[in-house]
Amino acid sequence: MAWEEPRKTGMVYRRLGNSGLHVSALGLGGWLTFGGQVENDTTIACLKQAYDCGINFFDTAESYAGGQSEIVMGQAIKTLGWKRNDIVISTKLNWGGANGEVLVNNHGLSRKHIIEGLHASLKRLDLEYVDIVYAHRPDRLTPMEEVVRAFNHVIEIKGWAMYWGTSEWSADEIAEACGIAKQLGLIAPVVEQPFYNLLHRKKVEGEFQRLYSRFGLGLTTFSPLKFGLLSGKYSDSPDAPPAGSRFAKGSDKFVNYMRDNYGNKAWQEDIEKVKKIKVGIPQSELALAWVLKNPNVSCVITGASKPEQIVENVKALKSLDKLTPEIMAEIDEAVGGVELDPARQD
Repeated sequence: MAWEEPRKTGMVYRRLGNSGLHVSALGLGGWLTFGGQVENDTTIACLKQAYDCGINFFDTAESYAGGQSEIVMGQAIKTLGWKRNDIVISTKLNWGGANGEVLVNNHGLSRKHIIEGLHASLKRLDLEYVDIVYAHRPDRLTPMEEVVRAFNHVIEIKGWAMYWGTSEWSADEIAEACGIAKQLGLIAPVVEQPFYNLLHRKKVEGEFQRLYSRFGLGLTTFSPLKFGLLSGKYSDSPDAPPAGSRFAKGSDKFVNYMRDNYGNKAWQEDIEKVKKIKVGIPQSELALAWVLKNPNVSCVITGASKPEQIVENVKALKSLDKLTPEIMAEIDEAVGGVELDPARQD
């Protein structure tokens, strides 16, 4: 018997890797916006719009806006009166947040920080548990067995999370964690959160090839528009960001860095690649749909500073069928495909 989403929003739901958890094909994240550049009332409006569009996956991290992103997201969940079992909430640990004044043990993936950091995140979110907790970048100073045991502890013993995953780890690091978990009879990571878009493909399509079949790894990818470059809004402003854009008005470290590098050689080359894509689909819609065409992608995490952006993003679902093999080949011709490594193929 086919399962049908009762609200009939048109949203598509996919399994998170080989787990039993289903997430919306498009998710909403709080990086650079919630608790930072966006007012709380707008955050609530964005979350409500996302939920009304069928999005059930909401992503944040202990480090976003110094922990404020988690606080605002938790407040919004309470304000909107959502049932906890209707939504999937994730957070990420590694870079600290609002955990203390002495940095040395308030970041990384030690057993101490994984346990204390997740406990602090739950307090900020005002939740009893998160559905997914990610290792927000690898910690190469902490033994992998310690990392695996600590995530197993917060899931199996504490009940503070349902699943754990990684973010921007290498294929070898993910394989090592999965191998240790299997050897010790512990819970392995089920998902990776990588940077992935039309212009950044090598890791997801090349390095990770074996992980999908070998470990059933799922992906919740971020930056499908490559910080807005693939939206097309910067194509006619090659030298300086247009007025009103995030890079023109933002003030955090990341935005300042992007503004300082705006218009450099790499940026110009990417703009020229984007201009070559002419398939009759709006650029931002195309960029999102293209990522969703990858069968290993469970969810594409999007950002939004106003509800209207979410409505536009969801339109990408209607473009999936338009991306025929012929169109996908045209896109590869325009931006350059990925040459697969036979040594990494099963």
